[in-house]
Amino acid sequence: MSGFPASFLASRRLIVGLVLSAFAAAPLPAAAQETVTVFAAASLTNAMQDIAKAYEAKGSKDAIKFSFAASSALAKQMEAGAPANIFASADLKWMDYTDGKGLTLPATRVKLLGNELVLVAPADKAKPVTISKSLDVDALLGPNGRIATGLTDSVPVGVYTKQAFTNLGLWDKIAPRIVGAESVRAALALVERGEVPYGVVYATDAAIAKNVKIVATFPADSYPPVDYPFALVKGQDTPAAKAFFAFIQNPEAKAIFKKYGFSVN
Repeated sequence: MSGFPASFLASRRLIVGLVLSAFAAAPLPAAAQETVTVFAAASLTNAMQDIAKAYEAKGSKDAIKFSFAASSALAKQMEAGAPANIFASADLKWMDYTDGKGLTLPATRVKLLGNELVLVAPADKAKPVTISKSLDVDALLGPNGRIATGLTDSVPVGVYTKQAFTNLGLWDKIAPRIVGAESVRAALALVERGEVPYGVVYATDAAIAKNVKIVATFPADSYPPVDYPFALVKGQDTPAAKAFFAFIQNPEAKAIFKKYGFSVN
């Protein structure tokens, strides 16, 4: 380049310098936002939504999306190929099911929460009830009264309800009076609307209902513990999913679960 005038070489060096400076000053592209899809039992709705807000407040840019339904329905959806990163079940059975199908990662499984089974009634008609082996079902319900709960062959709250009434020796009388709903929240809604005089739901669901009151708590020895196992989904355990999964288990998230009445392990 010795044949070029000094002024040309100086201009060329200036242009190159400006281009390099522009590249250096340009901001790096932001990390791509990831979506974390959580399949969670219906009874976790309010708590999990609050936890996602708390996670966002910590600065996470990832999008947390939920699908809330009965654990049985969610497990079947996963089996059919529905995409999810995290599964939170309201009982051990359906987490065992997804484990057995190779859908969830057993090594990540954690039994995080507990709940209680309660009898609820519309607030304007609520009177205390004692649930025991001597409960007079006909006197409680009258000739046409029904009790709403989850489907007793699949939805966890319904399964627990059947176990409780069976252990109390009341199932044969109760069974014809059961209205099976697709989830615990659907059963609660039937009571809230006054379509049935009673419902069996979780204590946490009753606590957030506006027009419903708890009239009885089931004896703890009448049904197995209501445990909530959480796990990452196989092949979907992305860094974003792992980060939110860890947040669900930290003290801040546990405090939110406690606020909604869950017991925390």
